[in-house]
Amino acid sequence: MSSPEPTVRPERSGGRAPAGPVVAVTGAASGVGLLLALRLAESDQVKKVVAIDERRGDVPGAQWAVLDVRDPAIAERLRGVDVVVHLALDLDLESDPKARSAFNVRGTQTVLTAAAAAGVRRVVLCTSAMVYGAHADNDVPLAEDAPLRATAEASFVGDLLEIERLGKRAPRAHPGLNVTILRPAVLVGGTDTALTRYFESPRLLVVGGSRPCWQFCHVEDLVTALEDAALEKVDGEMAVGCDGWLEQEEVEELSGIRRMELPPAVALGAASRLHRLGLTPSPAGDLAYTMHPWVVSGSRLHESGWRPRWTNEEVLAVLLEEVSGRNSVVGRRLGRKDAATLGAAGATVALVGTAAMVRRARRRRGV
Repeated sequence: MSSPEPTVRPERSGGRAPAGPVVAVTGAASGVGLLLALRLAESDQVKKVVAIDERRGDVPGAQWAVLDVRDPAIAERLRGVDVVVHLALDLDLESDPKARSAFNVRGTQTVLTAAAAAGVRRVVLCTSAMVYGAHADNDVPLAEDAPLRATAEASFVGDLLEIERLGKRAPRAHPGLNVTILRPAVLVGGTDTALTRYFESPRLLVVGGSRPCWQFCHVEDLVTALEDAALEKVDGEMAVGCDGWLEQEEVEELSGIRRMELPPAVALGAASRLHRLGLTPSPAGDLAYTMHPWVVSGSRLHESGWRPRWTNEEVLAVLLEEVSGRNSVVGRRLGRKDAATLGAAGATVALVGTAAMVRRARRRRGV
């Protein structure tokens, strides 16, 4: 994508300053935060964009505040801001889990407190539809007011649940502060998660007796939904994703990747051991999201007039193109040499076997 040419906003309404809110975006130097800041900076409906991150990014026309979102000094940078979209989250699979959680939770808490102190009227948070939990008895699709039944056993989900708790508590602690929460489905478009790595495997691991359903969300659709939230066109807690979902058989047919089916005890036991031994970044809880449905309706955004531009089939094609040439098994990235040596189906078998061999070796040593 080419960089925007102008360093100032184009003329609007005869050169007059645009009406609309002053919007601050945290995490604006990269990822979804950068895409949103760029979009808002070009919008006729936004008066000014305040971009916040630990480093300066390339957002022409934005006012930059370079600082850590955990710094209480952020309150001064939010003076005069109407809406804050908080996207400064660490969702890197390779990050230290304790440090990652400390950043995510403390950062959200600081932003909410600082926003209230600065007189901000709305904070927009972005979590994930994973907070609903993946369960065999889930409705398909889930209503947006369905209970959040996730546990902290999967990657980042503990952080996201705590962020949601902070978001729901903030208006009670700070009357006048509105908190809007967006929950995207499997996010695709320059992302790296346990769920996108699932499609890097030489075989799609399927747990026997499970019923996977896949619903995706392209980052471009998430950005437009976040824009609507920033412009106060939508309110409350909303899911974001493509219309409908894909069954596992459809995913296999579209991707051309065949399945490798394992009994539940073998798959879950191996995933747990591999993570405990530090061989994979993904805890066993991630497997639930590839076993049980957790697709959502997105009705609240639809009622506001928002529509996704991408279909599940199109987003899956984007994902497959992005992961082409990568090789992962149970979330662990393999080098080309490893993948070529192990072969297509052998990679999963080898990792399962590795866990068993390590366990036997430990028993022999009395560990």
